[in-house]
Amino acid sequence: MVENNATIGITFALYLILMLVIGIIAYKRTTNLSDYILGGRSLGPWTSAISAGASDMSGWLLLGLPGAAYVSGLSASWIAVGLLIGTWLNWLIVARRMRVYTFKANDALTLPDFFAKRFREKAPLLRVISAVFILLFFLFYTSSGLVAGGKLFETVFGFDYTIAVTVGTLAIISYTFFGGFLAVSWTDLIQGLMMAAALLVVPVIALTELGGFSGSGQQILAENPDMLSWFVDASTGETLTAIGIISSLAWGLGYFGQPHILARFAAIRSEADIPAARRIAVTWSGLCLVCAMAVGLLGLVYMTRDLGDGETIFMVMVNAIFHPLVAGVLLAAILAAVMSTADSQLLVSSSALTDDFYKALFRPDASQSELVWVGRFAVIGIAVIAYLLAMNPDSTVLGLVSYAWAGFGAAFGPALIMSLYWRRMNQWGALAGIVVGGITVVAWAEMSGGLFDLYEIVPGVIFAYIAIVVVSLMTAEPSKEITEQFDTLEDA
Repeated sequence: MVENNATIGITFALYLILMLVIGIIAYKRTTNLSDYILGGRSLGPWTSAISAGASDMSGWLLLGLPGAAYVSGLSASWIAVGLLIGTWLNWLIVARRMRVYTFKANDALTLPDFFAKRFREKAPLLRVISAVFILLFFLFYTSSGLVAGGKLFETVFGFDYTIAVTVGTLAIISYTFFGGFLAVSWTDLIQGLMMAAALLVVPVIALTELGGFSGSGQQILAENPDMLSWFVDASTGETLTAIGIISSLAWGLGYFGQPHILARFAAIRSEADIPAARRIAVTWSGLCLVCAMAVGLLGLVYMTRDLGDGETIFMVMVNAIFHPLVAGVLLAAILAAVMSTADSQLLVSSSALTDDFYKALFRPDASQSELVWVGRFAVIGIAVIAYLLAMNPDSTVLGLVSYAWAGFGAAFGPALIMSLYWRRMNQWGALAGIVVGGITVVAWAEMSGGLFDLYEIVPGVIFAYIAIVVVSLMTAEPSKEITEQFDTLEDA
């Protein structure tokens, strides 16, 4: 696909070296578990905002969304609308309270740690069950990212699939092992800025060469009259149903429960930085989502041949528009960005294993140095398991991604929001919400037809909220210490 594989290979190698250098710099700033898991709560608004976005939807943004627009037209944008609304609401209603309360709750470092300290849990039941959900969902999520990254390496560089997955896994392990959260966040910042630049430049140049908006629109409509319709799937010619539109918009509900995104809220250096970070995050997401849709739509008329796989449209257009040297830089950034989600998931899984299992159950008095090294070796252990699962390029773990997002959103989203806003909530309500939300998603995904075609995050979230309220009201009220701690959040 790429004319100058040597150039691409060199630029990508240089890019990986830069990522490793960043990991080493971050290593020197990592002295305790808080540094390794949350970067010492030192992220500025730019890093927290863009790294959250890049770790969230990098691969989907560069491959999935342009591909969906290329095949289905403007109707594919409903998911983008839901994600943009979800991004804004997450920064608006969760970010500040998450930053304040995780610090006030005895410096909680992980989401399970926050739940345990929020409800002054004596036995680590809530903490461990939360960590189990994180490990199970993220293990398969990370593995699917390695599979996708391996296929991209294979397509662009012509590597054998096994070699491709191995190279990608080693690259992620290297900077995540050394630098932890800071390395992951800094690399995601660089990747996010490069993604935005590439997504902006490609459709602008394509529009210029196609004769502007009016000329491009006429050509797109000539190819398929349904391509610019919000309510018709151009690939089938069928009108979208209400369940289909609601399901697409509901992807935005997932944001409230994604541990790797919530970690950026807890890690921002000050609650005063959150309004600026929110504006940056929403602007970045909006720009990238619009441009990704534009790439897919313009690619329909810019590329005269049928691609077969619509998800390659962005890479094909980059190669067609730019000099091989520039294309090499952009494609290297794309491939690295696809892997950026996996590094965040790997770090969150490592954090859960270290802080919520090792420390909570086995070594409560472990030194900070010991915990940091346990976290580092946990990165390797989890990555190896994910790597083994990814060895099969046809692995069914890819099918788990859609409800992994829904699972996190339903299991943790309602529990987190209610714990930040409802004084009467207790640990049993939180536990019920997490279990009911997660199980509902998995069960609903196994059924189909009629109402069961609704994206599983919707019933998962609804039932989780109901479970939280009902169980909290049926069990004892929170202790005076818990309510007093909650009141300090209200006064902050």
